[in-house]
Amino acid sequence: MSPLEIKSLIVDVPDFPKAGIVFKDITPVLANPVAFNAVTEHLAEHASRMTCDAVLAIESRGFIIGAPLAQRLKLPLHLVRKRGKLPRAAITVRYELEYGFDHLEMHSDAIRRGGRYLIVDDVIATGGTAAAVASVVAQQGASVAACLFLIELKFLAGREKLGNVPIFSLITY
Repeated sequence: MSPLEIKSLIVDVPDFPKAGIVFKDITPVLANPVAFNAVTEHLAEHASRMTCDAVLAIESRGFIIGAPLAQRLKLPLHLVRKRGKLPRAAITVRYELEYGFDHLEMHSDAIRRGGRYLIVDDVIATGGTAAAVASVVAQQGASVAACLFLIELKFLAGREKLGNVPIFSLITY
């Protein structure tokens, strides 16, 4: 299934989660086994050209995309969660949102000095979440091989926050 065919399954939901925002609902893609498999195939094809040590999947829809991708690439999967959701020692990063600040965490043993990591999420919008994860990777003495997204909202210029990190988005708006 082509990216254009996958894009045709995504549903725009106006005024969600608040007025003026058009939410890109990917659940029809996930509900279509052929489309969901195609998403994983396209992302895995791109990632297979890189040297990577693990996948860092961002809560929560990034988990859905990151898990089959990590399995396909035969790489470890590490979860990046909201603060307080991990059961062991964690690294925390504070990052800025349009309307304030939030925190993300990953287990403190997820990043190995000198390692190369794929950051995976469903959407890159303003880029703050992925940039926060990339900053933790760098602080731990590792590097980001690439950031992979199902959707990129180009008009929000999120990739600018990621600097020179390679970015691959299957679908753009």
